[in-house]
Amino acid sequence: MSSSLPVPPSAAGASQAEDKQPKPPAPVMNFPNSPIPKNPLGEGRYIKTAAALIIGDEILNGNTLDRNSNYFARFCFENGIELQRIEVIADDELEILEASQRMVQKYDFVITSGGIGPTHDDITYASLAKSFGQELKYHDETIARMEEASRHRTWITQQSEEQRTARKRMALFPEAGEVLFVASDIWVPVVRLEGKLCILPGIPSLFQKLLDNLKPFLPLPTQDARPFRLQVFTPLPESSIAPFLTALQKRVKPENIRIGSYPLLQPGAHIALIGLDRERVKELGLEVEKELQGRMLSAEETETMIKIKRQ
Repeated sequence: MSSSLPVPPSAAGASQAEDKQPKPPAPVMNFPNSPIPKNPLGEGRYIKTAAALIIGDEILNGNTLDRNSNYFARFCFENGIELQRIEVIADDELEILEASQRMVQKYDFVITSGGIGPTHDDITYASLAKSFGQELKYHDETIARMEEASRHRTWITQQSEEQRTARKRMALFPEAGEVLFVASDIWVPVVRLEGKLCILPGIPSLFQKLLDNLKPFLPLPTQDARPFRLQVFTPLPESSIAPFLTALQKRVKPENIRIGSYPLLQPGAHIALIGLDRERVKELGLEVEKELQGRMLSAEETETMIKIKRQ
């Protein structure tokens, strides 16, 4: 039997009226961005190679679909960076230590994704601090931005001291890290360690926005150092085009041009030609088109095809 008291009709009506009251809109944030620092790789150098370290038990147990590594791969390609490695590891300190140290030694640009929230399994900041011999320290500006961005939320005032401390863990960074505020409407910064490793959140919308806004803070390759990709569709099955593509790849390998073949469910395949010399890639595209009964895809068709593959 319920022990709750009945609600008088007048009170119920008042409660419903309150529920229908429009909630005040969230304030529009306009935080200042960080100034652009000096090139962390050294004057005149730029990023050539990259790696991604995706951290999270939820990725490995299938509970969450990893979209961030694909987005990072596209980011690298579009900006002329050769992404050479993607690893997915558990929320495990020893694994984070080993992978982060190895990647920073080997690659020019490393990102981590995930594990920077307020709960017990969010150990990325602490693990990376230990990995590079640093203590953890609260970052006052991040805390101030966090508070400003959350002050319109009523639940903030109802949190216990323990809950507020957990929330502040999201501003507990390796003490020597560069704290880069890259987006004026987000309080979350990108923390960079060793001039190479950038710590990003696992939430795809945040990951994507912070990564895109990080571009001015990165020593990216010049336009002429960025590869050009051309796609050709052929209705022939892969077994029929394999001998020609094998010979073609052998012939153009000294020119640093790569050939890839991607079969479709129905008969046919997409052939990708990638290289720095745009005109040479187009010339080879015409050859592929002729030899394999193919058709070069427009930039719009290529973009549509990539989006379909990502779904």
